[in-house]
Amino acid sequence: MLGCCGCCSALRPRYKRLVDNIFPANPEDGLVKSNMEKLTFYSLRSPEKLDRIGEYLYQRASKDIYRKRYKFVEIAMEAMDLLLMACHAQILNLFVESFLRMVQKLLEDTNPTLQIMATNSFVRFANIEEDTPSYHRRYDFFISKFSSMCYGNNDDMELRDSIRMAGIKGLQGVIRKTVSDDLVANIWEKQHMEKIVPSLLFNMQSGPSKSTDTEATPSTPPLLAEAVLRELVSRASFGHIKSVLKPLLTHLDHHKLWVPNKFAIDTFRIVMISIQPQYSYTVVETLMSHLDQNLTSSPKTRTSLAVVLSKIIAIAAGESVGPSALDIINNLLMHLKTSVSTQHDESTPEETQYQEALINALGEFANHHPDYQKIEIMLFIMNTVPDPSHKSKGDHLLQNILLKSLLKVGTQYRTVSFEKAFPVSFLQPLLKMARAASIPIRIIVMQIFQQLLDRHQNQHLLNVINVSHYPTLTIETPSRSDILFTHKYGSNILQAIIESMSQENHLEVLKSSYNTIALVIVEMACGETMQEFLLFILGVQQVAVTEVELSPKHRCNLHSIAISLLILLGRCTGVGPLVEYVEKLIQARKEEASYLLPPLMDNDKSAPSTLNTNLPHLLVDKLAVAECLQQAGLECNRVQTGTPYALNQTDISAHRHSWVDTHSAVRNSVVDASYNDIESVSSSPGVQKRSLASEYNFESMKRVLAEPTEASKREAREKQMQIGRTFRETAFEDLVRRTEPKHDVIQNKLNEIFNALSAERQISASCGVQAGSLLLAANGGLNGPSMIEPGKHHLAAGGQRPIYENNFPELFFY
Repeated sequence: MLGCCGCCSALRPRYKRLVDNIFPANPEDGLVKSNMEKLTFYSLRSPEKLDRIGEYLYQRASKDIYRKRYKFVEIAMEAMDLLLMACHAQILNLFVESFLRMVQKLLEDTNPTLQIMATNSFVRFANIEEDTPSYHRRYDFFISKFSSMCYGNNDDMELRDSIRMAGIKGLQGVIRKTVSDDLVANIWEKQHMEKIVPSLLFNMQSGPSKSTDTEATPSTPPLLAEAVLRELVSRASFGHIKSVLKPLLTHLDHHKLWVPNKFAIDTFRIVMISIQPQYSYTVVETLMSHLDQNLTSSPKTRTSLAVVLSKIIAIAAGESVGPSALDIINNLLMHLKTSVSTQHDESTPEETQYQEALINALGEFANHHPDYQKIEIMLFIMNTVPDPSHKSKGDHLLQNILLKSLLKVGTQYRTVSFEKAFPVSFLQPLLKMARAASIPIRIIVMQIFQQLLDRHQNQHLLNVINVSHYPTLTIETPSRSDILFTHKYGSNILQAIIESMSQENHLEVLKSSYNTIALVIVEMACGETMQEFLLFILGVQQVAVTEVELSPKHRCNLHSIAISLLILLGRCTGVGPLVEYVEKLIQARKEEASYLLPPLMDNDKSAPSTLNTNLPHLLVDKLAVAECLQQAGLECNRVQTGTPYALNQTDISAHRHSWVDTHSAVRNSVVDASYNDIESVSSSPGVQKRSLASEYNFESMKRVLAEPTEASKREAREKQMQIGRTFRETAFEDLVRRTEPKHDVIQNKLNEIFNALSAERQISASCGVQAGSLLLAANGGLNGPSMIEPGKHHLAAGGQRPIYENNFPELFFY
């Protein structure tokens, strides 16, 4: 090379002479800085020579690589980097092709040092923003090579980590260079993502992904791979996010990373945190689709998938509204139904864990929604629960699982108003399930009620049935809307609970039923609702006394529940006489029949030899309770005359609160309404009580009896619907034919009216003619006869038929 510096050197192009001068005689001396500055100045002053300079550097480096003179190769690469950094963006394209060929040449060599150097040069190139788009540049080789470097397995640990770090940095450079340029090769294509994503995941799973230091730049392959994955996901648009997720799921499947699922959970959390918030729903949707594809996998794999779903679904919940939220809920419910349908015999522990994981996912998803959406979710789940009339084992399992899901959502709901927490479309099927024959289902329904009723965290205090005082019980006066809710639907809830308690002597059912009704009393009891609860308590006692099919222990337990609820009601409402009466009754039972007091008796445990429940003096007396209310200044007529709750009479609540056709029922309803009105007025400050005699007199009774019954209203509605259907569906000719023969009645009436009018006009006209004739005669009269002809004034001119004699169609009158 030095021999060429004689007479022939002057014949070489200047750019070649400048390039040759940057190489020293001894490669250990490194790049000749002064000559490099001359080359840089020349390239900037003559940018059209850049492509030739790059090509010549590439040729020299290729020869040196072939001859294994790696020091000269490093000098050529360094010169390339300096020229690249010195070039302006407008002329960069002239040099890039030669630069990339040089990088590719170094990467193809087996020398790790050259590979790392080429990668660093490519990363520096990737950080340069180009103004001119490149239409023909492709990075397929770089993606493949950098991905392969991520799997480096050199025996030297330090060198292996360096190669892997270089590969990950190279992929990061490719991502930065291509993801924002729509004109270059699409990096989101399947063949590229199937190389990039598994390479990053491989390094992430090879070590801890959580950084323990405070360095800004990741220093290990796992940390750097995590940072690159975050960047890749954050740059993905809606149409590209699935291109990242599919190879991720495939990698987890092939390497069996679902069990255990710690790495899968961490990876998906990284994805959910890095992804644009509006696209987070796509991750949940893709994971659910993958769960669909693994329905035949082992229960452990499906359970791990469901656990991963439950860990990330809360992040997506904030961005899911309306149909997307219900779509996720529907998918989770479908997986639960599929899991239940695959259970032929007893459910296995693995399948149970899978179902619990899905339920937890559903609960986590609902927890991050506002309360109004939680109500919609609970209503959506309730509508999918099979009817309790379905007696098959599969239906029972499905009812149990879906109600557990409903309970999971209910635990996340914070009740403010009972009217909003229990819409009719949700309350009715829930009360229907409370009467189911299955004990576990009834217990779950009671737990749902408890979660929605407990606004002051009293549920754990009322778990124990006793007659002693609850010192830490939180009691608040119910609002007007809660009182109206109790008047409207309280009887339905109480009726369902008394029927649930009376089916069998199961301690869990009785305890959960007591807890529910105790919460109802604590939350809703006041002067206006007290009589309703007293009728319920008297009804529980009456069931214990009159139902012959109940066992002695069951009767005793019902008596214990009734006395416990009665003392709780008295203390919550502050009715002193009632509390004194119940305390005396409790003391008498302690002395004579302690088995009529808590705790409850189980069927499996032994009991006293005699369980005599036929002790009238130890039972709650309705008249004594009414007298206690009267002493406290409260209304007591409903307790005296009303009917306590009973079994198998689901319409008793409607009968108690509705107008009926019989006179006795009307009278009772008017009286009950008067008491409610008086209580309502008494609770309103500044409003005086109205007299019962002045408000409900003969006229008011007459108005009540004159009101149309439900049957007549229903018949009128059906007739109206039939008329509307006829005019919508019948042909026009048929309608005309139907109306033609019906003109006679109205036409005759019109004729009578018009004839009467014409007669009156004839009389008035004749009287006017006679008066005029007399007047004319008195004044000398007329020479000829009168021109007025009485009786002819009503005819139309020309002898035409008057318009009022035409038939008036029935279609145009009502």
